Amino acid sequence: MFFSLFFLNLDPLPRILPSSEKKNSPKYSLIGLYKSWIFNSLWSDFCYFARKPKPPVNIIQMMQLGIVIPCYNESKRLSQSSFGGFLNERTEVDLCFVNDGSTDTTLEVLTALRDKFPRQIQLINLDSNAGKANAVRSGVHHLLLKNKYDRIAFLDADLSTSLESCWVLAKKINTSTKFVFGSRIKKIDNRIDRRWYRFLVGRVIATFISQMLQLSVYDTQCGCKVFKPEIASLAFKEPFLSRWLFDVEVFYRLKNRYGTEQLQEFSKEIPLDSWVDKGDSKISLSYSFWVWIDLLTLYRFYK
Repeated sequence: MFFSLFFLNLDPLPRILPSSEKKNSPKYSLIGLYKSWIFNSLWSDFCYFARKPKPPVNIIQMMQLGIVIPCYNESKRLSQSSFGGFLNERTEVDLCFVNDGSTDTTLEVLTALRDKFPRQIQLINLDSNAGKANAVRSGVHHLLLKNKYDRIAFLDADLSTSLESCWVLAKKINTSTKFVFGSRIKKIDNRIDRRWYRFLVGRVIATFISQMLQLSVYDTQCGCKVFKPEIASLAFKEPFLSRWLFDVEVFYRLKNRYGTEQLQEFSKEIPLDSWVDKGDSKISLSYSFWVWIDLLTLYRFYK
């Protein structure tokens, strides 16, 4: 460009001359028109590239997701191939396993897995069984202290909800959506494999919970939820009252802090593409009778 301006005698802009001078002015000769055309072309190119929008930032590549996975006597159900394959493909994801006082070889299995992926796996070992609620809380606090993640999730160790499904839900988090959770809604285009009696009991309890919360939530108990850090910090700030119904407490805490309308604005319930009941649930079927006492306790405490 500088050479071209020098060639044009540093006077590339055509001057406005009186009509009496136009005939004898070189600016109105063919050479003058040619010079003006060259400058205008250069100037147009400069303006185009100066104003050319930058390519959009790839939010998937920049996503920093930390997933908490509580484990209690899970040595036989931990799929090392599933965890390893996922971590090899999703290098932006870290897993935080919380060994909740297991009495089998869960700690040894987790340690071996961490040794294979020391950069992506963190391991917390609790000396005694604190229950799923507070095991998840310990993992969330650990990730928050890292001040690294823009999304924090928790997931069941048996991978009833897959790691990939959790990653897909995490992508839904943005500036307006701060809380995303999966839902086991059975549709024609997904696979929800659930024992019929657990489905029936679960639907009765879920309907009652929705009425108790006064929120239109289909499935509060699905074991996959993703939060922005500031939401996770509030939801997991205090210890939980219930070992198994802490999901309900999460909703109560967010509703009490933000109100129903604002909670609905920044939350999304998304049907899962796949959910498979792996069996060997840590919650016995008899708990379906005791759950009502837990729900009454939560209702009185958070009301």
